[in-house]
Amino acid sequence: MALKVELKAGERVIVGNAVIRNGDSRARFYIEGDAPILREKDILTAKTADTPAKRVYLAVQLMYLKGDLSEHNEVYFPLVRDFLQAAPSAMLLIADINQAILSGDLYKALKHARALVSYEHELMARMMGTEAAPLTCVNPPQADLPARPGPSPRDRGDRRKAGPGRSAAAAPQP
Repeated sequence: MALKVELKAGERVIVGNAVIRNGDSRARFYIEGDAPILREKDILTAKTADTPAKRVYLAVQLMYLKGDLSEHNEVYFPLVRDFLQAAPSAMLLIADINQAILSGDLYKALKHARALVSYEHELMARMMGTEAAPLTCVNPPQADLPARPGPSPRDRGDRRKAGPGRSAAAAPQP
């Protein structure tokens, strides 16, 4: 199945080892095959990787784009060790990144690294005394796990009448 990519005017995307820059209008194209793909908004450079979590993201990004883990291990592991020394509460996020790398799903590792950057931002906002969203690392969402079943409406004594989106047959009877 092909991946549909839509680019805004002037937007760039990396496909494999090539950077594709769009012209003056929106464009849509389809990518068939197996190549690393990154949109411009997801690309970090050595210059823009200006925090510890962003440097971890950059190392994972390079693993993803090059497809060679061994070349970047010497950089990645010291960055992770230093980050965990400064923020041990990020252990679950780092574990998710490591697990994705070990399983060979480098794009998923990149997504987890993006979550690490967000977590770092939240930590920094709290340290600076500014408002930030609640810390997400304490109980990160487990997207791979099925939702835990809860009690049915009848089990919890829900006696609501049928309403929008609910049929009379589906509404609990008193």
